[in-house]
Amino acid sequence: MTRQEKNDAIENLKEALSGAKTLYLADIAGLNASQTTALRRACHKENIQLQVVKNTLLAKAMEASTQDFGELTEILKGNTSLMFSETGNAPAKVIKDFRKKSAIPILKGAFIEEAIYIGDDQIDALVAIKSKDELVGEIITLLQSPTKNVVSALQSGGGKLAGILKTLSERAS
Repeated sequence: MTRQEKNDAIENLKEALSGAKTLYLADIAGLNASQTTALRRACHKENIQLQVVKNTLLAKAMEASTQDFGELTEILKGNTSLMFSETGNAPAKVIKDFRKKSAIPILKGAFIEEAIYIGDDQIDALVAIKSKDELVGEIITLLQSPTKNVVSALQSGGGKLAGILKTLSERAS
C-alpha cells in the first residue's frame, strides 16, 4: 500500500468516524469464507456496514477525528472489523445471534452516542440498549394509557347509566 493510498484510507475512515453515532469493533478472525459471508449478510439485513480495517490506519483516523473515542484506540490489536449502524443495539444483536452457531465474532469495544464500552463481557448490556424508536414508542404508549383508561371508563359508565335509566323508566310505567 503506497503512502497516498494509506492517506486516502485514513481520510475515508476519518469521514466515516466523524458521522458515526454507533460504532462496534469486533474480531472476526477464525471465520471461514462461508461464515464471513453469512455474517456480512446478517449485517446487511440489519443495515449494518461491516468493514475490515488495519489497526494502524484506524488508530490514526480516530486520533484525527473530531469525536473522542477514548480507550478504543488501545484495544486495536489483532484482527479488527468495524460495524457502523444507525441503531445502537443492532450490531450487538447480530453478534449475539451469530454466536449461536459460532464463538466468533468477539466484541472488542463499542462507541454509542459518545459512550464507550470495552470488552466482550459488555455484549448483554449492549443488546439491552433501546433504540430511539423503541423509546419513543414506549413513551407514546405510556402517554396514551391514562387517556385510554378514562375513555374506557366513560364508555362503560355511559352504558351502565343508560341501563339504569332504562330500568327506572320501565318501573315508573
